[in-house]
Amino acid sequence: MSTLVPCIIAGGAGTRLWPVSREAMPKPFMRLPDGQSLLQKTFTRAANLPDVAQLLTVTNREVFFRTLDDYRALNTAAIELGFILEPFGRNTAPAIAAAALQVAQRYGGDAQLLVLPADHLITDIAAFAQAVDSARQLAEQGWLVTFGILPTRAETGFGYIEKGPALNTDSFKVAQFVEKPDALTAQGYLDGGMHLWNSGMFCMRADSVLRELKAHAPQVLDAVSHCLEHSQIFEGQQQRHLELDSASFARVPDISIDYAVMERSQHVAVVPCQLGWSDIGSWQAVRELTRADENGNQCTGENVLHDVHNCYIDSPKRLVGAVGLNDLIIIDTPDALLVADARRSQDVRHIAQALKRQGHDAYRLHRTVTRPWGTYTVLEEGPGFKIKRIVVKPGAALSLQVHQRRSEHWIVVSGAAQVTNGDRDLRLDTNESTFIQPGTPHRLGNTGEAELVMIEVQSGEYVGEDDIVRLTDIYGRVPV
Repeated sequence: MSTLVPCIIAGGAGTRLWPVSREAMPKPFMRLPDGQSLLQKTFTRAANLPDVAQLLTVTNREVFFRTLDDYRALNTAAIELGFILEPFGRNTAPAIAAAALQVAQRYGGDAQLLVLPADHLITDIAAFAQAVDSARQLAEQGWLVTFGILPTRAETGFGYIEKGPALNTDSFKVAQFVEKPDALTAQGYLDGGMHLWNSGMFCMRADSVLRELKAHAPQVLDAVSHCLEHSQIFEGQQQRHLELDSASFARVPDISIDYAVMERSQHVAVVPCQLGWSDIGSWQAVRELTRADENGNQCTGENVLHDVHNCYIDSPKRLVGAVGLNDLIIIDTPDALLVADARRSQDVRHIAQALKRQGHDAYRLHRTVTRPWGTYTVLEEGPGFKIKRIVVKPGAALSLQVHQRRSEHWIVVSGAAQVTNGDRDLRLDTNESTFIQPGTPHRLGNTGEAELVMIEVQSGEYVGEDDIVRLTDIYGRVPV
Protein backbone atom coordinates (compact mmCIF):
# COMPACT_ATOMS: atom_id res chain seq x y z
CA MET A 1 0.00 0.00 0.00
CA SER A 2 1.16 3.56 -0.67
CA THR A 3 2.80 5.91 1.83
CA LEU A 4 0.66 7.14 4.72
CA VAL A 5 0.96 10.65 6.16
CA PRO A 6 -1.21 11.23 9.25
CA CYS A 7 -2.21 14.89 9.36
CA ILE A 8 -3.23 16.21 12.77
CA ILE A 9 -5.46 19.28 12.54
CA ALA A 10 -5.05 21.36 15.68
CA GLY A 11 -7.29 24.40 15.31
CA GLY A 12 -10.05 26.04 17.30
CA ALA A 13 -10.15 27.50 20.79
CA GLY A 14 -12.41 24.90 22.46
CA THR A 15 -14.71 27.60 23.83
CA ARG A 16 -17.13 25.09 25.39
CA LEU A 17 -14.32 23.97 27.70
CA TRP A 18 -13.50 27.41 29.08
CA PRO A 19 -11.88 28.28 31.51
CA VAL A 20 -9.37 25.42 31.05
CA SER A 21 -9.29 25.72 27.25
CA ARG A 22 -8.24 29.18 26.04
CA GLU A 23 -7.01 30.64 22.78
CA ALA A 24 -3.31 30.48 23.73
CA MET A 25 -3.67 27.08 25.45
CA PRO A 26 -6.53 25.39 23.57
CA LYS A 27 -8.36 22.12 24.07
CA PRO A 28 -5.75 19.77 22.46
CA PHE A 29 -3.36 20.59 25.33
CA MET A 30 -5.88 19.68 28.04
CA ARG A 31 -4.51 17.00 30.35
CA LEU A 32 -6.70 13.95 30.95
CA PRO A 33 -6.68 12.00 34.22
CA ASP A 34 -3.71 9.88 33.04
CA GLY A 35 -1.58 13.02 32.58
CA GLN A 36 -1.46 12.94 28.77
CA SER A 37 -2.96 15.65 26.59
CA LEU A 38 -5.51 14.97 23.86
CA LEU A 39 -2.83 16.04 21.36
CA GLN A 40 -0.37 13.47 22.74
CA LYS A 41 -2.96 10.71 22.49
CA THR A 42 -3.68 11.64 18.88
CA PHE A 43 0.06 11.64 18.11
CA THR A 44 0.55 8.20 19.64
CA ARG A 45 -2.25 6.43 17.79
CA ALA A 46 -1.17 8.04 14.50
CA ALA A 47 2.54 7.29 14.95
CA ASN A 48 1.87 3.61 15.67
CA LEU A 49 0.14 2.97 12.33
CA PRO A 50 2.07 1.07 9.60
CA ASP A 51 3.69 2.77 6.56
CA VAL A 52 3.91 6.21 8.22
CA ALA A 53 6.42 8.35 6.32
CA GLN A 54 5.93 11.59 8.23
CA LEU A 55 3.58 12.94 10.86
CA LEU A 56 2.22 16.28 9.67
CA THR A 57 0.52 18.81 11.95
CA VAL A 58 -1.42 21.90 10.90
CA THR A 59 -1.62 24.35 13.79
CA ASN A 60 -1.34 27.98 14.79
CA ARG A 61 2.23 29.20 14.88
CA GLU A 62 1.65 30.66 18.37
CA VAL A 63 1.43 27.12 19.83
CA PHE A 64 4.17 25.57 17.68
CA PHE A 65 6.72 25.23 20.48
CA ARG A 66 4.15 23.90 22.93
CA THR A 67 3.19 21.28 20.32
CA LEU A 68 6.84 20.30 19.90
CA ASP A 69 7.15 19.87 23.66
CA ASP A 70 4.17 17.49 23.70
CA TYR A 71 5.56 15.47 20.78
CA ARG A 72 9.16 15.19 21.95
CA ALA A 73 8.16 13.24 25.03
CA LEU A 74 6.58 10.55 22.82
CA ASN A 75 8.57 10.43 19.57
CA THR A 76 10.79 7.50 20.58
CA ALA A 77 10.73 6.05 17.05
CA ALA A 78 12.13 9.33 15.70
CA ILE A 79 9.38 9.81 13.11
CA GLU A 80 9.96 12.87 10.96
CA LEU A 81 7.74 15.72 12.13
CA GLY A 82 6.25 18.12 9.61
CA PHE A 83 4.32 21.28 10.46
CA ILE A 84 2.19 23.75 8.57
CA LEU A 85 1.96 26.86 10.73
CA GLU A 86 -1.05 29.12 10.26
CA PRO A 87 -0.91 32.79 11.30
CA PHE A 88 -4.64 32.51 12.15
CA GLY A 89 -7.43 30.01 11.63
CA ARG A 90 -9.12 29.54 8.25
CA ASN A 91 -11.12 26.36 8.99
CA THR A 92 -10.43 22.82 7.75
CA ALA A 93 -10.65 23.15 3.95
CA PRO A 94 -7.57 25.42 3.65
CA ALA A 95 -5.68 23.33 6.21
CA ILE A 96 -6.35 20.09 4.31
CA ALA A 97 -5.62 21.74 0.95
CA ALA A 98 -2.23 22.93 2.20
CA ALA A 99 -1.46 19.48 3.62
CA ALA A 100 -2.46 17.70 0.41
CA LEU A 101 -0.35 20.02 -1.74
CA GLN A 102 2.67 19.50 0.49
CA VAL A 103 2.24 15.70 0.65
CA ALA A 104 1.72 15.40 -3.13
CA GLN A 105 4.83 17.45 -3.80
CA ARG A 106 6.99 15.45 -1.40
CA TYR A 107 5.64 11.90 -1.65
CA GLY A 108 3.59 11.88 -4.86
CA GLY A 109 -0.12 12.11 -5.54
CA ASP A 110 -0.77 8.50 -4.54
CA ALA A 111 0.38 9.16 -0.94
CA GLN A 112 -2.52 8.89 1.48
CA LEU A 113 -3.50 11.63 3.90
CA LEU A 114 -5.11 10.53 7.19
CA VAL A 115 -6.77 13.63 8.67
CA LEU A 116 -7.21 13.48 12.45
CA PRO A 117 -8.59 16.22 14.73
CA ALA A 118 -6.12 16.86 17.55
CA ASP A 119 -8.74 17.08 20.28
CA HIS A 120 -10.71 13.83 20.02
CA LEU A 121 -10.41 10.84 22.34
CA ILE A 122 -10.32 7.26 21.03
CA THR A 123 -10.00 4.45 23.56
CA ASP A 124 -10.21 1.35 21.31
CA ILE A 125 -6.89 1.61 19.49
CA ALA A 126 -7.20 -1.81 17.83
CA ALA A 127 -10.57 -0.85 16.33
CA PHE A 128 -9.08 2.45 15.17
CA ALA A 129 -6.23 0.66 13.37
CA GLN A 130 -8.72 -1.71 11.71
CA ALA A 131 -10.93 1.19 10.58
CA VAL A 132 -7.90 2.99 9.13
CA ASP A 133 -6.91 -0.15 7.21
CA SER A 134 -10.42 -0.41 5.71
CA ALA A 135 -10.40 3.29 4.83
CA ARG A 136 -6.99 3.03 3.18
CA GLN A 137 -8.18 0.28 0.85
CA LEU A 138 -11.04 2.51 -0.31
CA ALA A 139 -8.79 5.57 -0.55
CA GLU A 140 -6.48 3.58 -2.84
CA GLN A 141 -9.42 3.38 -5.29
CA GLY A 142 -9.90 7.16 -5.29
CA TRP A 143 -12.62 7.53 -2.64
CA LEU A 144 -12.59 10.32 -0.07
CA VAL A 145 -13.23 8.25 3.03
CA THR A 146 -14.74 9.47 6.27
CA PHE A 147 -15.17 7.60 9.53
CA GLY A 148 -18.73 7.35 10.83
CA ILE A 149 -19.24 6.58 14.50
CA LEU A 150 -22.09 4.19 15.30
CA PRO A 151 -24.43 6.31 17.47
CA THR A 152 -25.19 5.20 21.01
CA ARG A 153 -27.77 7.88 21.86
CA ALA A 154 -29.97 10.51 20.21
CA GLU A 155 -27.26 13.21 20.16
CA THR A 156 -28.18 16.72 19.01
CA GLY A 157 -24.65 18.13 19.30
CA PHE A 158 -23.11 16.20 16.38
CA GLY A 159 -23.51 16.26 12.62
CA TYR A 160 -24.60 13.00 10.98
CA ILE A 161 -23.73 10.98 7.86
CA GLU A 162 -26.47 9.06 6.05
CA LYS A 163 -25.35 5.75 4.59
CA GLY A 164 -25.97 5.09 0.90
CA PRO A 165 -25.35 1.91 -1.12
CA ALA A 166 -22.89 -0.62 0.29
CA LEU A 167 -19.43 -0.62 -1.31
CA ASN A 168 -18.27 -3.76 0.49
CA THR A 169 -18.96 -5.57 3.77
CA ASP A 170 -17.76 -2.73 5.98
CA SER A 171 -18.23 0.51 4.01
CA PHE A 172 -20.87 2.56 2.20
CA LYS A 173 -21.14 5.39 -0.25
CA VAL A 174 -22.27 8.54 1.57
CA ALA A 175 -25.84 9.52 0.71
CA GLN A 176 -25.64 12.90 2.46
CA PHE A 177 -24.20 14.84 5.36
CA VAL A 178 -26.80 16.12 7.82
CA GLU A 179 -26.51 19.15 10.13
CA LYS A 180 -27.02 18.84 13.88
CA PRO A 181 -30.64 17.66 14.29
CA ASP A 182 -33.29 18.42 16.87
CA ALA A 183 -34.05 15.81 19.54
CA LEU A 184 -36.93 14.14 17.66
CA THR A 185 -34.94 13.85 14.44
CA ALA A 186 -31.90 12.51 16.31
CA GLN A 187 -34.04 9.80 17.89
CA GLY A 188 -35.31 8.87 14.43
CA TYR A 189 -31.73 8.58 13.18
CA LEU A 190 -30.86 6.33 16.11
CA ASP A 191 -33.89 4.09 15.56
CA GLY A 192 -33.51 3.94 11.77
CA GLY A 193 -29.93 2.66 11.73
CA MET A 194 -28.96 4.53 8.55
CA HIS A 195 -27.14 7.45 10.18
CA LEU A 196 -23.70 7.74 11.79
CA TRP A 197 -22.03 10.48 13.80
CA ASN A 198 -19.65 12.58 11.71
CA SER A 199 -16.26 12.17 13.37
CA GLY A 200 -14.39 14.72 11.25
CA MET A 201 -11.70 12.13 10.41
CA PHE A 202 -10.81 11.40 6.77
CA CYS A 203 -8.53 9.20 4.70
CA MET A 204 -7.80 10.02 1.04
CA ARG A 205 -5.09 10.08 -1.57
CA ALA A 206 -3.51 13.49 -1.98
CA ASP A 207 -4.38 13.62 -5.69
CA SER A 208 -7.99 12.61 -4.97
CA VAL A 209 -8.69 15.44 -2.53
CA LEU A 210 -6.90 17.93 -4.78
CA ARG A 211 -9.06 16.76 -7.70
CA GLU A 212 -12.25 17.29 -5.69
CA LEU A 213 -11.08 20.67 -4.39
CA LYS A 214 -10.42 21.77 -7.97
CA ALA A 215 -13.90 20.61 -8.99
CA HIS A 216 -15.92 21.95 -6.06
CA ALA A 217 -13.83 24.65 -4.32
CA PRO A 218 -11.31 25.99 -6.86
CA GLN A 219 -11.13 29.34 -5.05
CA VAL A 220 -9.82 27.55 -1.93
CA LEU A 221 -7.24 25.54 -3.87
CA ASP A 222 -6.04 28.54 -5.89
CA ALA A 223 -5.73 30.78 -2.83
CA VAL A 224 -3.86 28.14 -0.82
CA SER A 225 -1.54 27.39 -3.77
CA HIS A 226 -0.77 31.10 -4.07
CA CYS A 227 -0.11 31.29 -0.33
CA LEU A 228 2.33 28.35 -0.44
CA GLU A 229 4.31 30.07 -3.21
CA HIS A 230 4.92 32.98 -0.84
CA SER A 231 5.61 30.92 2.32
CA GLN A 232 8.89 29.85 3.87
CA ILE A 233 10.05 26.31 4.63
CA PHE A 234 12.48 25.64 7.49
CA GLU A 235 14.22 22.27 7.83
CA GLY A 236 16.05 20.81 10.81
CA GLN A 237 16.96 17.41 12.16
CA GLN A 238 13.84 15.18 11.82
CA GLN A 239 11.71 18.31 11.66
CA ARG A 240 10.33 20.40 8.81
CA HIS A 241 7.92 23.28 9.05
CA LEU A 242 6.19 25.55 6.57
CA GLU A 243 5.25 28.99 7.87
CA LEU A 244 2.30 30.32 5.88
CA ASP A 245 2.53 33.87 4.60
CA SER A 246 0.10 36.05 6.57
CA ALA A 247 -0.89 38.47 3.82
CA SER A 248 -1.81 35.82 1.25
CA PHE A 249 -3.36 33.47 3.83
CA ALA A 250 -5.75 36.26 4.84
CA ARG A 251 -7.27 36.01 1.34
CA VAL A 252 -8.00 32.28 1.67
CA PRO A 253 -11.73 31.49 2.11
CA ASP A 254 -12.75 30.50 5.62
CA ILE A 255 -14.68 27.26 5.02
CA SER A 256 -14.81 23.70 6.34
CA ILE A 257 -13.89 20.67 4.24
CA ASP A 258 -17.44 19.37 4.74
CA TYR A 259 -19.01 22.42 3.11
CA ALA A 260 -16.29 22.90 0.49
CA VAL A 261 -15.98 19.31 -0.75
CA MET A 262 -17.58 16.45 1.17
CA GLU A 263 -21.20 17.61 0.81
CA ARG A 264 -20.73 18.22 -2.94
CA SER A 265 -18.56 15.33 -4.09
CA GLN A 266 -19.97 12.07 -5.47
CA HIS A 267 -16.81 10.19 -4.43
CA VAL A 268 -17.24 10.11 -0.64
CA ALA A 269 -17.38 6.83 1.29
CA VAL A 270 -17.91 6.10 4.97
CA VAL A 271 -16.51 3.36 7.19
CA PRO A 272 -18.84 2.74 10.17
CA CYS A 273 -16.89 2.07 13.34
CA GLN A 274 -17.00 1.83 17.13
CA LEU A 275 -13.80 3.30 18.51
CA GLY A 276 -14.63 4.41 22.05
CA TRP A 277 -14.79 7.84 20.43
CA SER A 278 -15.58 11.19 22.02
CA ASP A 279 -15.02 14.68 20.67
CA ILE A 280 -14.66 15.91 24.29
CA GLY A 281 -16.86 18.78 23.16
CA SER A 282 -18.20 19.92 26.53
CA TRP A 283 -17.69 19.55 30.27
CA GLN A 284 -20.48 16.98 30.23
CA ALA A 285 -18.31 14.86 27.89
CA VAL A 286 -15.27 15.35 30.14
CA ARG A 287 -17.14 14.20 33.26
CA GLU A 288 -18.07 10.95 31.51
CA LEU A 289 -14.37 9.97 31.55
CA THR A 290 -14.40 9.41 35.32
CA ARG A 291 -16.54 7.27 37.60
CA ALA A 292 -19.12 8.87 39.85
CA ASP A 293 -19.21 8.28 43.60
CA GLU A 294 -22.26 7.02 45.50
CA ASN A 295 -23.86 10.48 45.23
CA GLY A 296 -23.27 10.77 41.49
CA ASN A 297 -20.44 13.30 41.94
CA GLN A 298 -17.15 13.36 40.03
CA CYS A 299 -14.55 15.52 41.75
CA THR A 300 -10.93 16.49 41.18
CA GLY A 301 -9.03 18.14 44.00
CA GLU A 302 -9.79 18.69 47.68
CA ASN A 303 -13.42 19.19 48.58
CA VAL A 304 -15.93 19.04 51.45
CA LEU A 305 -19.47 18.33 50.26
CA HIS A 306 -22.77 18.27 52.13
CA ASP A 307 -25.98 17.17 50.42
CA VAL A 308 -24.38 17.49 46.96
CA HIS A 309 -25.50 15.21 44.12
CA ASN A 310 -24.69 14.67 40.43
CA CYS A 311 -22.08 17.43 40.28
CA TYR A 312 -18.77 17.65 38.43
CA ILE A 313 -16.21 19.65 40.41
CA ASP A 314 -12.70 20.25 39.03
CA SER A 315 -10.53 22.31 41.38
CA PRO A 316 -6.99 20.91 41.50
CA LYS A 317 -5.45 23.82 43.44
CA ARG A 318 -8.11 25.13 45.80
CA LEU A 319 -10.41 23.61 48.42
CA VAL A 320 -14.07 23.62 47.42
CA GLY A 321 -16.89 23.53 49.96
CA ALA A 322 -20.41 22.95 48.66
CA VAL A 323 -23.84 22.59 50.28
CA GLY A 324 -27.18 21.54 48.79
CA LEU A 325 -26.18 21.42 45.10
CA ASN A 326 -27.49 19.21 42.31
CA ASP A 327 -26.49 18.74 38.67
CA LEU A 328 -23.89 21.49 38.47
CA ILE A 329 -20.51 21.80 36.77
CA ILE A 330 -17.90 23.76 38.73
CA ILE A 331 -14.48 24.41 37.15
CA ASP A 332 -11.93 26.40 39.16
CA THR A 333 -8.68 27.81 37.73
CA PRO A 334 -6.31 30.33 39.34
CA ASP A 335 -7.95 33.30 37.61
CA ALA A 336 -11.47 32.18 36.62
CA LEU A 337 -14.36 30.15 38.03
CA LEU A 338 -17.14 28.51 35.99
CA VAL A 339 -20.46 27.48 37.55
CA ALA A 340 -22.94 25.95 35.08
CA ASP A 341 -26.08 23.87 34.93
CA ALA A 342 -24.83 20.46 33.77
CA ARG A 343 -27.72 20.23 31.32
CA ARG A 344 -26.45 23.37 29.57
CA SER A 345 -22.75 22.58 29.27
CA GLN A 346 -22.85 23.37 25.52
CA ASP A 347 -23.70 26.99 26.41
CA VAL A 348 -20.35 27.61 28.13
CA ARG A 349 -19.13 28.89 24.75
CA HIS A 350 -21.28 32.01 25.28
CA ILE A 351 -19.08 32.98 28.24
CA ALA A 352 -15.90 32.60 26.20
CA GLN A 353 -17.39 34.51 23.27
CA ALA A 354 -18.47 37.37 25.54
CA LEU A 355 -14.95 37.59 27.00
CA LYS A 356 -13.52 37.71 23.47
CA ARG A 357 -15.85 40.57 22.50
CA GLN A 358 -14.77 42.44 25.64
CA GLY A 359 -11.08 41.90 24.86
CA HIS A 360 -10.66 40.23 28.26
CA ASP A 361 -7.37 38.39 28.85
CA ALA A 362 -9.22 35.41 30.33
CA TYR A 363 -10.35 34.45 26.80
CA ARG A 364 -6.77 34.17 25.53
CA LEU A 365 -4.46 33.47 28.44
CA HIS A 366 -4.15 31.55 31.67
CA ARG A 367 -2.34 33.05 34.61
CA THR A 368 0.50 30.70 33.67
CA VAL A 369 1.54 31.32 30.05
CA THR A 370 3.71 28.96 27.98
CA ARG A 371 6.52 30.39 25.88
CA PRO A 372 9.16 28.63 23.72
CA TRP A 373 11.72 29.11 26.50
CA GLY A 374 9.51 28.04 29.44
CA THR A 375 6.64 29.67 31.35
CA TYR A 376 5.68 32.75 33.28
CA THR A 377 2.98 33.05 35.93
CA VAL A 378 1.41 36.35 36.96
CA LEU A 379 1.42 36.28 40.76
CA GLU A 380 0.00 39.75 41.43
CA GLU A 381 -0.72 42.89 39.48
CA GLY A 382 -2.27 46.29 39.98
CA PRO A 383 -1.96 49.88 38.79
CA GLY A 384 1.66 50.44 37.82
CA PHE A 385 3.06 47.03 38.83
CA LYS A 386 3.11 43.33 38.00
CA ILE A 387 4.90 40.41 39.70
CA LYS A 388 5.79 37.27 37.73
CA ARG A 389 7.35 33.89 38.42
CA ILE A 390 9.51 33.01 35.41
CA VAL A 391 10.78 29.48 34.67
CA VAL A 392 13.40 29.09 31.92
CA LYS A 393 14.19 25.63 30.53
CA PRO A 394 17.83 24.43 30.43
CA GLY A 395 19.60 25.78 27.35
CA ALA A 396 16.79 28.25 26.61
CA ALA A 397 16.82 32.05 26.47
CA LEU A 398 14.33 34.88 26.16
CA SER A 399 14.67 37.31 23.26
CA LEU A 400 16.95 40.32 23.47
CA GLN A 401 14.28 42.94 24.06
CA VAL A 402 13.42 46.46 25.16
CA HIS A 403 10.50 47.87 27.20
CA GLN A 404 9.80 51.58 26.89
CA ARG A 405 7.28 52.13 29.70
CA ARG A 406 8.39 49.90 32.56
CA SER A 407 11.43 48.86 34.57
CA GLU A 408 12.12 45.29 35.71
CA HIS A 409 13.81 43.86 38.77
CA TRP A 410 14.99 40.23 38.38
CA ILE A 411 15.70 38.02 41.41
CA VAL A 412 17.04 34.46 41.05
CA VAL A 413 15.14 31.93 43.17
CA SER A 414 16.97 28.81 41.98
CA GLY A 415 19.44 27.96 39.25
CA ALA A 416 21.91 30.27 37.54
CA ALA A 417 20.98 33.03 35.11
CA GLN A 418 23.01 34.43 32.23
CA VAL A 419 21.86 38.04 31.88
CA THR A 420 22.42 40.81 29.37
CA ASN A 421 21.60 44.21 30.90
CA GLY A 422 22.54 46.99 28.53
CA ASP A 423 26.27 46.70 27.84
CA ARG A 424 26.84 44.34 30.80
CA ASP A 425 26.85 40.52 30.72
CA LEU A 426 26.20 39.04 34.15
CA ARG A 427 25.92 35.65 35.81
CA LEU A 428 23.39 35.67 38.64
CA ASP A 429 23.14 32.86 41.19
CA THR A 430 20.46 32.13 43.80
CA ASN A 431 19.42 35.26 45.79
CA GLU A 432 21.23 37.61 43.39
CA SER A 433 19.43 40.24 41.35
CA THR A 434 19.67 42.95 38.70
CA PHE A 435 17.62 46.06 37.88
CA ILE A 436 16.74 46.95 34.28
CA GLN A 437 15.87 50.54 33.38
CA PRO A 438 13.20 51.37 30.77
CA GLY A 439 14.65 51.43 27.26
CA THR A 440 17.59 49.15 28.15
CA PRO A 441 18.19 46.10 25.91
CA HIS A 442 18.14 42.96 28.07
CA ARG A 443 18.02 39.20 27.85
CA LEU A 444 17.61 36.30 30.28
CA GLY A 445 19.13 32.88 29.55
CA ASN A 446 19.71 29.55 31.27
CA THR A 447 22.98 27.83 30.41
CA GLY A 448 22.65 25.32 33.25
CA GLU A 449 21.24 21.79 33.34
CA ALA A 450 18.37 22.56 35.76
CA GLU A 451 15.40 24.90 35.42
CA LEU A 452 16.03 28.55 36.21
CA VAL A 453 13.37 30.10 38.45
CA MET A 454 13.14 33.89 38.71
CA ILE A 455 10.88 36.47 40.29
CA GLU A 456 10.31 39.52 38.07
CA VAL A 457 8.91 42.74 39.51
CA GLN A 458 7.69 45.20 36.87
CA SER A 459 6.88 48.82 37.66
CA GLY A 460 5.98 51.77 35.49
CA GLU A 461 3.15 53.68 33.87
CA TYR A 462 2.19 50.64 31.74
CA VAL A 463 2.91 46.93 32.34
CA GLY A 464 1.00 45.33 29.45
CA GLU A 465 2.52 42.40 27.55
CA ASP A 466 2.56 44.40 24.30
CA ASP A 467 5.20 46.82 25.62
CA ILE A 468 7.98 44.80 24.06
CA VAL A 469 10.33 45.26 21.12
CA ARG A 470 12.29 42.11 20.29
CA LEU A 471 15.73 42.84 18.85
CA THR A 472 16.97 39.27 18.33
CA ASP A 473 15.34 35.94 19.08
CA ILE A 474 16.46 32.32 18.69
CA TYR A 475 12.85 31.21 18.14
CA GLY A 476 12.21 33.29 15.01
CA ARG A 477 9.81 35.77 16.64
CA VAL A 478 11.58 38.85 15.25
CA PRO A 479 10.15 40.07 11.90
CA VAL A 480 12.68 39.75 9.08
